[in-house]
Amino acid sequence: MRFSLGSARQWHWISAAICMIGMFMFAITGITLNHAADIEVAPQVRNVEAELPDNVLSDISELPEGSVALPASLRNWLADAQRITPPSDKEGEWDGVELYVSWPGPGQDHWLSVDTEMGELVYEGSDRGWIAYFNDLHKGRNTGTVWQWFIDIFSVVVIIFTVTGLQLLIKQAPHKASTWPVTALGFLIPVFIMLVFIH
Repeated sequence: MRFSLGSARQWHWISAAICMIGMFMFAITGITLNHAADIEVAPQVRNVEAELPDNVLSDISELPEGSVALPASLRNWLADAQRITPPSDKEGEWDGVELYVSWPGPGQDHWLSVDTEMGELVYEGSDRGWIAYFNDLHKGRNTGTVWQWFIDIFSVVVIIFTVTGLQLLIKQAPHKASTWPVTALGFLIPVFIMLVFIH
């Protein structure tokens, strides 16, 4: 089936509408990532040291060794008493004495350790701010499966946008003499920089 100019325009418009906000975000975070060393943001760090209730320690001690789901009593105590909320699907590593849980996220990092012999909780959470949050979204770092799927689908839409844009250029080139020189310039500039300035 012949891919007509009208359908190219339609797909170009649709793909542009779908990925416009995403392209804007990725362009902005491309700049912030490129200048990450120049953007100084002091992370907000929260530390907690606390003694655990006996019933929570008892529930932890009954866990089998290895990767384990966090007991409901521990989750409730963390949320109510310490304002610490690990993701509902997050598991911990239990060796019979210490329970360790870590849950990094975009722009942030959290971990906690429970020593059942001492009956103590140690927690640290750090938040590097909104710029780090969006930078990690750009990289797909600690963002989860759904966001990774979004990046894949978004990339396909951008490819459609680019390919239909190329087809429109091919159709319009006979009427605009500058079409291919400008297109070639967009290709040659990054190639020149890579060959000459990147070693």
